[in-house]
Amino acid sequence: MYYDPSTLSNINEIQTNHIDLNLKVDFEKKILDGTAKLSLVTAADNIDKVVLDTKGLNIKSVLQDGKNLKFHVNNEIDLFGSNPLHIEFNKPLTTGTKVELEIIYNTTAQGTAVQWLESSQTVGKKHPYLFTQCQEIHARSLLPCQDSPCFKLTYNANIQVSGSLRALMSAISVGEEVVDGGKSKIYKFEQKVKIPCYLIALAVGNLVGKEIGPRSTVWTEPEVLQDAAWEFADTEKFIETGENLLTPYVWKKYDILVLPPSFPFGGMENPCLTFVTPALIAGDRSLIDVVAHEVAHSWTGNLVTAANWENFWLNEGWTMFMERKITGRLYGEKESDFQAIIGWKELVDGVEFLGKDSPLTKLQPDLKGVDPDDSFSIVPYEKGYNFLYHIEQVVGGPEFFEPYMKAHIEEFAGKSIVTNDWKNFLYSFMEKNYGSAKKDALDKIDWNGWLHATGMPPLKNEFDQTLSKECNELAERSECGNFAEFSPADIEKFTALQKMAFLDYLSEFSSFPHSAIVAIDKVYNFTAVKNVEISYRWLKVCLAAEYEPMYPRVVKFLTEQGRTKYIRPLYRLLNKTKNGSNLAKNTLAENRSFYHPIAISMIEKELSA
Repeated sequence: MYYDPSTLSNINEIQTNHIDLNLKVDFEKKILDGTAKLSLVTAADNIDKVVLDTKGLNIKSVLQDGKNLKFHVNNEIDLFGSNPLHIEFNKPLTTGTKVELEIIYNTTAQGTAVQWLESSQTVGKKHPYLFTQCQEIHARSLLPCQDSPCFKLTYNANIQVSGSLRALMSAISVGEEVVDGGKSKIYKFEQKVKIPCYLIALAVGNLVGKEIGPRSTVWTEPEVLQDAAWEFADTEKFIETGENLLTPYVWKKYDILVLPPSFPFGGMENPCLTFVTPALIAGDRSLIDVVAHEVAHSWTGNLVTAANWENFWLNEGWTMFMERKITGRLYGEKESDFQAIIGWKELVDGVEFLGKDSPLTKLQPDLKGVDPDDSFSIVPYEKGYNFLYHIEQVVGGPEFFEPYMKAHIEEFAGKSIVTNDWKNFLYSFMEKNYGSAKKDALDKIDWNGWLHATGMPPLKNEFDQTLSKECNELAERSECGNFAEFSPADIEKFTALQKMAFLDYLSEFSSFPHSAIVAIDKVYNFTAVKNVEISYRWLKVCLAAEYEPMYPRVVKFLTEQGRTKYIRPLYRLLNKTKNGSNLAKNTLAENRSFYHPIAISMIEKELSA
């Protein structure tokens, strides 16, 4: 039996195994218009209907074998903003019956999966742009579907666009066709590896590409192509390292699409086409760990998938663990340990914000009646990472754990799993390959404390402090306030990560007097730094000190970046400052069209808290 509290579809009665999309992109009306053909198979007897998840879709008709079927869309919107689509079969179906349905529909402005950008919101300022974001449960506003990761499907798509615009998808391109007398073009795609619906992705814009490896192309607007190609030149190294640690890469292509800045995340692991924020183009390759993370998702998340959002840590905790394995292989264990230290600080901040007793700080939370977007946080990433790191130490280190990692992927490739599936195989592998001593070691783990307790993990892992020590010492000097002894040379040899860690340490102290903010910036010039992670942390320090001369810089940042990791905390902090609440609300009001609908929802909750 499948369990997913975030879908309204009858997933235990009938399941989708393939989708054909035929859509026309209409930038004037801001809709996708066309058909979704679903191939389904019944999983029980006496099935007289299929229920599909929809959100903000206009359903025109439903056909089976060319004949109209009765259907209705619930008028009542559930807590996820969804209106389930009920389609009645002409007669009850028995187990194993194959069904093909053609649903004629269009998207609407009420949908949350698609963001439509005016040409003025792009880099080139000449052409409109659209992109989708379906994770967690927004695929239902792109197409009628069983919007759950509990099982997977393949898909084909034909996307018609006008003019010189290009369509890209989370699939392999299989051709192009000129139509409308040369006014339009149909881009054709196929995804033969089974994926959950949330990994269906589409982008349309003035896009050009440049090869950066034997199986990778970076796609951007023309104005940033060269910078992006240089920034992501190490992509093939990440893929090869993932293959060496796990299994061969099955997706054929690993392309990167650099989106406009309103993209709400650092990256999204859409297969064959990772979406990334342009904020990663720092000019020094200091933020490409995000690409390593998305590459790792090719195995953990995309190939082996959490069966529902309560088990999201199986996607993200595993991927953080893999990301740092890749970093360790390429740049040394001290670097990956330092990333883990920074990640622990982010986990501390995340738990503090949610509240240490919040059920959403559980690694495996109960999401019945909870919108998965509301549960999204750093917890599954960093708490999950620390859990796996702890298990690795318990079983004897990488020598024993890395063979298990490969076996985990081989065992569950192409499947959706829950935590018990993972745990049972972990025990089975360790006992089968290393004997009862490893099973006894696993028995000593505080499973309940890690998986089901709220707050921080039941223990703190130890990591190499070499790179962290210098940052900590400089931060302690800063707290003393004798800035006459400071000089730019203090951080001249710091990596970007060390500068980030230094600012993280500063944020742990009680807020600085304004004279200290001025002095620190005079010496280290953080306000002028291009690296968005450093800039974000510096602005947090300034807001904590309620340093109003920096407020215009905060607003500038908020109107240039759409990544929720940055803007949610900054809006929250600005809203809580003495004279910042109205500024925060006005900034959102004036820039709503810039932000993705997912980001707007999150920001509004911050400002109303």
